[in-house]
Amino acid sequence: MDISTQQTAPPPPPTPLPSPAEQKRAARGATRPGDRIFLGLSRGSGIFVLVLMAAIAAFLTYRTVIALSENEANFFTSFDWSPTGNPPEFGIAVLVYGTVVSSVIAMIIAVPVSVGIALFITHYAPRRLSGSIGYVIDLLAAVPSIVYGLWGALVLMPHLDGLYGWLNDYLGWTGVFSWNGGVARSLFTVGILLALMILPIITSVSREVFRQAPQMHQEAALALGATRWEVIRMSVIPFGRSGVISASMLGLGRALGETMAVAMVLSPVFDINASLLDPGGGTFAQNIASKFNEANPLGRDALIASGLVLFVITLLVNGGARLIIARRKEYSGASA
Repeated sequence: MDISTQQTAPPPPPTPLPSPAEQKRAARGATRPGDRIFLGLSRGSGIFVLVLMAAIAAFLTYRTVIALSENEANFFTSFDWSPTGNPPEFGIAVLVYGTVVSSVIAMIIAVPVSVGIALFITHYAPRRLSGSIGYVIDLLAAVPSIVYGLWGALVLMPHLDGLYGWLNDYLGWTGVFSWNGGVARSLFTVGILLALMILPIITSVSREVFRQAPQMHQEAALALGATRWEVIRMSVIPFGRSGVISASMLGLGRALGETMAVAMVLSPVFDINASLLDPGGGTFAQNIASKFNEANPLGRDALIASGLVLFVITLLVNGGARLIIARRKEYSGASA
């Protein structure tokens, strides 16, 4: 046969690509039943949380509108809390001041101590000792709030006279740390107690962040002759800075909403004092817990209105923590 007369067979037609709808049907068909069930349960749980949060916000907003419609004072600037008066007048200025000041004091005390404990556990303590200390720190997070409150009222307050006297002698001229010698039922005592309560949270999160610092960076710094503190300062702390900030904000969220422990050590005087050592002040959670049972319907609506403010503040704090964590996706899991 002559090769020149041989005809080449035509190529086969290209196989058409499946449409997007067919691809989705094929993917659903290839998914195992257990995966579909788990996906449905996970999606339903997420939707349920959103619905629950929306329901709580709607309930608080509805009762807040009722309370504010009867209030004769400025809700944000008034120093009075008398919803049973004639006319009813109540405001959250004292509560905002007490909540913010006590939480700031707690953060100033707890954050440096927590970071120091986390660094000691991860980079200084022997393995056996670090495991024991970490276990004890984790146990502190499981202690009920009422136990902290009892300890603060029966043990902490009677032993603060020396500290209060020292602050009054050396810093009393500022007016912020002046003390008249009364019982230590003040915002400063509340701040110390809250610092002990949020310390396990900040320590645990900071410890896990410091453990995930790149080992190669630390070994490189040691190879160049850096001391252990220089390794921590140049490699560990910069890597864990965002984690420490997010841990601090998580601790702040608990400090803002703490109830029973604060109610047991804080004076019920609804007033603002320039000195942090004098009795007085209040927080949102403490005010709700102490006055809810004896309040009339309008008083309960007023307390719910203050709870809405605390609800918004807590959401903002936790949202800020989430944003900070998302910046370091390599350890936070924010990209999941």
